[in-house]
Amino acid sequence: MTKRLAAKFLAVTLTAGIAQPANAEILSQIKNPDTFIYATIGDADSLDPAYAYDTASHQIIFQVYEQLVMFKGSSVKEYIPMLAEVVPTKANGGISADGMTYTFKIRKGVKFHDGAELTPEDIKYSLMRFMLQDRAGGPSALLLEPIGGVPSTRDDKGNTTLDFKKLEEHIKIDGQKLTIHLAKPYAPFLSVLAMWTYTVNKKWAAAHGDWDGTETTWKKYNNPKKENSYFFEHMNGTGAFMFEGWDKTTKQISLTRHENYWRAPAKLKRIVIKKVDEFATRRLLLDRGDVDSAYVSNQYEPQVAKIPGVKIAQVPVLDISAVFTFNFNINPAPNPYIGSGKLDGNGIPVDFFADKDVRLGFTYAYDQNVTVNDIYRGTAELCRGFIPTALPGYNPKQPVREFNLKKAEEHLRKAHGGKLWETGFRMVLPFNAGNDIRQTASNIFRKNLESLNPKFKVDVRPIQWSTLLSDESSFKLPMRYTAWLADFPDPHNFAFSYMHHNGAQIGRYRYHNPEADELVEKAVAEINPKKREQLYFDLTKIAYEDAPFIFGISTRQPLPLRDWVQGFYANPVIPDYFYFYPIEKSLGATTETKTRPKGGK
Repeated sequence: MTKRLAAKFLAVTLTAGIAQPANAEILSQIKNPDTFIYATIGDADSLDPAYAYDTASHQIIFQVYEQLVMFKGSSVKEYIPMLAEVVPTKANGGISADGMTYTFKIRKGVKFHDGAELTPEDIKYSLMRFMLQDRAGGPSALLLEPIGGVPSTRDDKGNTTLDFKKLEEHIKIDGQKLTIHLAKPYAPFLSVLAMWTYTVNKKWAAAHGDWDGTETTWKKYNNPKKENSYFFEHMNGTGAFMFEGWDKTTKQISLTRHENYWRAPAKLKRIVIKKVDEFATRRLLLDRGDVDSAYVSNQYEPQVAKIPGVKIAQVPVLDISAVFTFNFNINPAPNPYIGSGKLDGNGIPVDFFADKDVRLGFTYAYDQNVTVNDIYRGTAELCRGFIPTALPGYNPKQPVREFNLKKAEEHLRKAHGGKLWETGFRMVLPFNAGNDIRQTASNIFRKNLESLNPKFKVDVRPIQWSTLLSDESSFKLPMRYTAWLADFPDPHNFAFSYMHHNGAQIGRYRYHNPEADELVEKAVAEINPKKREQLYFDLTKIAYEDAPFIFGISTRQPLPLRDWVQGFYANPVIPDYFYFYPIEKSLGATTETKTRPKGGK
């Protein structure tokens, strides 16, 4: 990781000072002293760690399940051991000299929430299940690529092509040791493991109708419907918190403390995550102390900063945001987003964005400077591509298309042989309900497009998060404001997601350029930093030429916390900001805001 990355994302940590004994008087000032309540805008999509690929779901998963290793505090380049006893390195023999083999000694005495003891076989099963489930638009490629040497278990026609025995040979068990042999060099592998080796109980899974771990049955569980799995709404991990319940009517999930945790039990007894779409309601709950924290978009930060008893953590975010992504081949039926499904003024055809002039016209019609200066109040920065400004591979000299309604009109007049300008179009531009930034940005886009031609009609529509994700995975969305939070801190995560046709982001919008695929695969295997950087520069040029999406921005996230919240630290790759294990609620300590020194993240 470069100094540039470190300097950009100064980790913000709110920690307790010298602890003071809690007493009844102090606790009486704190609402629900043993429970942390967070009000957010996104409902979980699934609780299955092999299926979920959104931050709302992973905020829960991150508390209940554990990985082999984990990022140390606010760092994205230092690790601590979790289910492994030590972090493997070349120095301690855990990583081979060629970087192709990783060996972990699995910790003894770790208990699942049902009381069963963790075994190396559970970890191997979890790795295999994660890769073999491989649902469309899911996270499986994060491990399939480095371990199996392939981005998917299926070909482009949906046929399963993976060799089970060959994949299984890459993961070996010898007593308490688990060894992973990579299929190819993969520079960011340890950082992937730090986020994506959530471990489940093999016997518990099979007993509840999930995959039994055998070659003969795995295809039955490949690319499943989320509701068909017991894991969709049940959890059994080794983490500091246990799953208590998920009320799908109120969109509330609750967790309770794991008293038999292998480390000291968490300080909090209970966690409640509740969905509250309206900012005014979230602000009121925060003001009254009924919640300990709440999601607040950047534009509303000044309103919550004035609340007595509330402090603001500036959370570093390793992301690319405000990326309006276009669908090259929309799923036609049934589809509420495309009207008539024809270019007749009452809808759009499924190949609407396959026409490059449409994509260029839309690109010139959106002003990212408004996003940065007005919506984000100058706290975000423009990106010249799909890689965040802080990562290696970002090209600060890459040309971009700037807001220009005249050029937008020129391209849209040519689109679809001139018919688009004559007949007009009508389409839905969806955003996730409660996300005020995306609503504002989408409405700006709508106004700009409709100003070009009175026959252009865009309906900006709120959609519940879980529904939006399902429709996106079904290729129904014509376009939307997308964002990508790093799964691991490396440019490959963004390159694969936005430029490879199997990528979890662009794959949902059916963009496919074989040259881009090849560059993505070359770049992740390249160990020479300069050569690797040039490959990402070349890939960004293709993104500019093909225009499958509008180049986005890099952001930061204000996070309001009641002043009794102690022990919080921010890491740019933690899903939805929180790792609850070290957090407590106390007024008997002095809150300090600390940042790590420049040059060391």
